[in-house]
Amino acid sequence: MWRGAAVRVLRAGGAGSPRAASGEAAAQLRRRLESELEDIRGAGTWKSERVIASRQGPHLRLAGGGAGAYGAAGRALGLFPRCDARASLSLPAGILNFCANNYLGLSSHPEVIRAAVEALEKFGAGLSSVRFICGTQSIHKDLEEKIAHFHQREDAILYASCFDANAGIFEALLTPEDAVLSDELNHASIIDGIRLCKANKYRYKHMDMQDLEAKLQDAQKHRLRLVATDGAFSMDGDIAPLREICQLAQKYDALVFVDECHATGFLGPNGRGTDELLGVMDKVTIINSTLGKALGGAAGGYTTGPKPLIDLLRQRSRPYLFSNSLPPAVVGCASKALDLLLESNAIAQSMAAKTQRFRSKMTAAGFTISGKDHPICPVMLGDARLAAVMAEDMLNRGIYVIGFSYPVVPKGKARIRVQISAVHSDEDIDRCVEAFTEVGRKHGALP
Repeated sequence: MWRGAAVRVLRAGGAGSPRAASGEAAAQLRRRLESELEDIRGAGTWKSERVIASRQGPHLRLAGGGAGAYGAAGRALGLFPRCDARASLSLPAGILNFCANNYLGLSSHPEVIRAAVEALEKFGAGLSSVRFICGTQSIHKDLEEKIAHFHQREDAILYASCFDANAGIFEALLTPEDAVLSDELNHASIIDGIRLCKANKYRYKHMDMQDLEAKLQDAQKHRLRLVATDGAFSMDGDIAPLREICQLAQKYDALVFVDECHATGFLGPNGRGTDELLGVMDKVTIINSTLGKALGGAAGGYTTGPKPLIDLLRQRSRPYLFSNSLPPAVVGCASKALDLLLESNAIAQSMAAKTQRFRSKMTAAGFTISGKDHPICPVMLGDARLAAVMAEDMLNRGIYVIGFSYPVVPKGKARIRVQISAVHSDEDIDRCVEAFTEVGRKHGALP
């Protein structure tokens, strides 16, 4: 279709005309993109999107047979003519979901849904504006106050996502006189946010305190030093050594920034995150986190910390200044999720036993599970094709998991990342382990 349009433009405009150049450029772009896409398929790292036809939760219904619905539509449009034929296989009616960030099961909690509906009816669908023009409602201020209270910080500021929060803080806070020291496996949003700032940049080896100390020593020549780390690393399920990081920060007069997206709501005695889990809440200066995982699962992110910092972000943080306000329904979801956590730590505490059950049973079966004591449980396989084929075979057995490979994880580190939720039953977990064992033996991942 695209090539046909390019030919028509060439015929209409003639060689050398602006219209002809435009048509040829479009055709060249298409050829280059098709070649790149073919390379991705050839490497076995193609990422399909399975279409969900139900609420997020431990049990799902997939549209039209899951991956097949997307693949068939793509083939019909000519977009993915070489989609794997296996995508059209019929799938079990009941799909167990083990790959969502719905840690506390609040995405479909009736009180969370009710709060969203009430906020939608009272405050409308959206603000059609950024915050400082006419986009701040009372519910935004209430939620920011609640977030600060939950994290025991002075103030908080909302963003459209935590990706935006990470994109907005480093540029606003750091200057060419300053330095930022970042764990090499930090989330892409932290990496991108740091790229935007003009501070001196140091990257230390993953959770390597000797390397961090050496780089802190080198960074002493700079005015301000900020150590940036994920609290829990989303691909490996390991937890940053915050005690040691904070000790080094104190020794070298540095500040500590922690991204808590995969910790807020369920790590620590009250679910406040890794700083609570490791007893350093008073030593971490800045926390960024998300509303789109444990806290309702809708969207949104935030920064919480010293009030002067939050005030500065309201004045200078570009994603905040130039993005629409969070929709009222999203704010309502997150606010109710925080209410539930502040009322009781029972949901947060239920995660530990479920996580341990899965990890211990998978290890006993012979799998290598990365990380420790975190509901992110990466089943390490190494080979990208093996991860993709096993994930597809798991789906055929009614278990929804996803294979991760380069560039999402380093080459040679392909895995299937399993995520445990508070709403998984013991029977759900056992069924998942049984399916992994069968599929692992079938494809040679287990003896």
